[in-house]
Amino acid sequence: MTTTSARPDVALPSLASVYRTRASVELKEFFRQRESVVFTLLFPVILLVVFGAVLDYDIGNGVTFTQYFMAGIIAAGILGASLQNMAISIATERSDGTLKGLAGTPMPRSAYFVGKIVQVLVVTVLIIVILLAVGALAYGVDLPSGSDWFTFAWVATLGSSSCTLLGIAVSSLAKNGRSASAMVTPIALVLQFISGVFFQFSQVPTWMQTVASFFPLKWMAQGLRSVFLPDFLAAQEPAGTWELGRVALVLGLWCVAGLVLCVATFRWQDRGTP
Repeated sequence: MTTTSARPDVALPSLASVYRTRASVELKEFFRQRESVVFTLLFPVILLVVFGAVLDYDIGNGVTFTQYFMAGIIAAGILGASLQNMAISIATERSDGTLKGLAGTPMPRSAYFVGKIVQVLVVTVLIIVILLAVGALAYGVDLPSGSDWFTFAWVATLGSSSCTLLGIAVSSLAKNGRSASAMVTPIALVLQFISGVFFQFSQVPTWMQTVASFFPLKWMAQGLRSVFLPDFLAAQEPAGTWELGRVALVLGLWCVAGLVLCVATFRWQDRGTP
């Protein structure tokens, strides 16, 4: 007599489980790369320490430059964790065949983007927490209070979202990670110089202010200045106010534009690859 044994059906993992696994992979890969950790996570902290020690002067009515600089360096840190990080890492994974390999697996393609978004979120939160701690403990920076924390949260969220989407879109313009770094890093540095990160925005030439206003970094830095600086300094902004409504509108429009560009340009493999 012969017997047959039925193989039990193997249950597929849930979508949430796949998302968690992919997010864990992205975080492990990021923190194993020392260059990425130093450049993305520690570089803004180093800048804060250096500028805070060298340029800790009074810009008026007892407000120090370090207090002013805190908003800009947080905005720059968010830009690095999102736009620069995404553009370089995705371009690298496309050129070395990682994306092509992932696209050929049963993993839902959405899991890849969820993993990247979680990575940006975790790194961004770490950057913000470290910068706030160093600023408050080492340089006496006054932290936001009350409803300012809500403003801080939505400005950082919209800014990070828009820059993440732009980073994913920009990654398709580069051939590999090196070319992406060579392309994105100079642009990011220029934007930081003209967007009120390293200098008071009122000291930036008017034509540079106009150029900066076309990009999300300027609006992110302006929104964050509103939570770190007293209201009388709003008079030094181009419009004489913090323009929080316009900050939300511009960053929201950049989120939409970034999403459209992602859908239109994203590729799982290099052009011409069979």
